Amino acid sequence: MPTYFIIKGISEAPNLQVPIFLLVLLIYLVTLAGNGTIIVLFCVDPQLQTPMYFFLCNLSILDISSSTVTLHKILVSFLSGDHTISVKACMAQMFTFTSLVCNELLILTAMSYDRYVAVCNPLRYMTVMSRSVCGILSGICWMLGFLESLPHLILISRFTCYKSKEINHFFCDIVPLIKLSCNDTSVSDYLIFICGLFLATFPFLLTFIPYVFIIHTIQNIRSQNGKHKAFYTCSSHLTVVILLYVTLVCQYVRPVSMDTMESNKMFSLFNTAAVPMLNPLIYSLKNKDVKAALKRWFQMTK
Repeated sequence: MPTYFIIKGISEAPNLQVPIFLLVLLIYLVTLAGNGTIIVLFCVDPQLQTPMYFFLCNLSILDISSSTVTLHKILVSFLSGDHTISVKACMAQMFTFTSLVCNELLILTAMSYDRYVAVCNPLRYMTVMSRSVCGILSGICWMLGFLESLPHLILISRFTCYKSKEINHFFCDIVPLIKLSCNDTSVSDYLIFICGLFLATFPFLLTFIPYVFIIHTIQNIRSQNGKHKAFYTCSSHLTVVILLYVTLVCQYVRPVSMDTMESNKMFSLFNTAAVPMLNPLIYSLKNKDVKAALKRWFQMTK
């Protein structure tokens, strides 16, 4: 049983270390700037303090947290030259990242319900999606995300033997740790399958079923302008949901022939770096309210 692990990183090629560091640093800074701007705008602009932007603020907090948890080791290792991580820190990183991914799926589900109420029952929107309801939904999402990850942490922390100290990844993820263990991992494999099936079907259905009613409602709108406005309110959320689910499916639901650690690292990098960076860009570039709030903020700061 080792006292520490060695994180191999994205690539071991010496000539790629500087480009990888610069690319990861740029992505991380853009992620911080984009998501941080949305959080600040929600806090300072009263016109953005609505249920939709409340959940978007939660999503931005999750994106910043997941990027920090996973990408900081790449940056710190390059600057310090130390690629080691203690076992306890590794377990904490794995638990935190898994919890944040679960939280993000659940927050997107809550946002789907919010869009359903906004399109299908607009007159009662502020009544149904009150502050207390939004707070309860958000709290349930955060609580369930951390509870779902707890069994993985308990099982993996009980491993007493590893084939090597080297983790062929850029952070401590569940799959590399299980593959590295020489203990019986059948219970962990089964738990991952059950939890993955639950997370792949339950939040997926709860996210996309409201869109069946949303599409039906949009089709019944007579004016083209009304249809466009109704679809516009959902387009950013739908884009983010599709992007995240496609990434997770490519990462965890693949043929055995494609299930290599190198491909897993690439999909993980896109999921942990690119998706959090793109989320605020999707919402800000397609959203007139965010653009207007940015203009008001710049005018206030002058």
